[in-house]
Amino acid sequence: MNSDASLITALIERWRPESSTFHLPFGEFTNTLEDVVTLSGLAIDGDAVVVDIPDEEWSKICLRLLGRVPANVSGGVGVVMTIWLGDEFSHLPGNASQEVTEKFARAYALSLIGGVLFPDRSRATVHLQYLLLVEDWLRAERFAWGAAVLSYMYREMGRLTLHITHSSTSLGGDHGGWVALMQLWAWERFPHLIPRHSETRAQISKDASPRGLRWLPANSCQYVDQLFQYKLWFDEMDTMVWQPYVERALHLRRSVIQSETFRAVVSLICFSLVMWHHPDRVLWKFG
Repeated sequence: MNSDASLITALIERWRPESSTFHLPFGEFTNTLEDVVTLSGLAIDGDAVVVDIPDEEWSKICLRLLGRVPANVSGGVGVVMTIWLGDEFSHLPGNASQEVTEKFARAYALSLIGGVLFPDRSRATVHLQYLLLVEDWLRAERFAWGAAVLSYMYREMGRLTLHITHSSTSLGGDHGGWVALMQLWAWERFPHLIPRHSETRAQISKDASPRGLRWLPANSCQYVDQLFQYKLWFDEMDTMVWQPYVERALHLRRSVIQSETFRAVVSLICFSLVMWHHPDRVLWKFG
């Protein structure tokens, strides 16, 4: 999805890393586990996204799990280029064995992880530690991917505040984390920020699952730099959509257990990164 750099920049300026919340004129607000699971469908319950790093050179791990090794990967360098993944694993042979098929699937998963779920600021590389998460597919299904994504996004948003506070220019592409998730969150909470393209609005589906798919028509939108307007609006705003997922929750008959998870103060883990989920600071969003 194309990102609205002006909107993201204006939101980041309102972000406070010490509390992992946006400070808005009427109080605090933040992205929560409810937003992640509703918009992305990623699991928020399950095993922490962390695995033991074997005492093995990264080149050997890469060869074992992918079947090939890029030139830049050596014993102590465990980073691959996402473009290399695309070039090497773009076409699965028609007579591929189960082993080869799994290696191609791991390459695709690694590309998705590095390009969407946990992208760094370059959005061009991904660490092979994430490859270990999909070594065993059954175990991969048990990970709380959504919780890890939220942890990573919190960290990246905190980093960005150091670069753009009181900036007069938009962020552009110089950011890590799944920024599209934050943009979708903003559209759900502030409907008047939705792109004004009539065709986009007309195609939005109310029944898409996960809910983030309803915004696919906005993928082709091109945004203009309107950072000043966004800043002004966030300075003067006095309302938002507190519970955009109410109808969806009733449709899904959301379980009591999941609802309690939304309200839980818990640690969000992504390897060595540990951030805290504090829905207790924004309980009014749950009604």
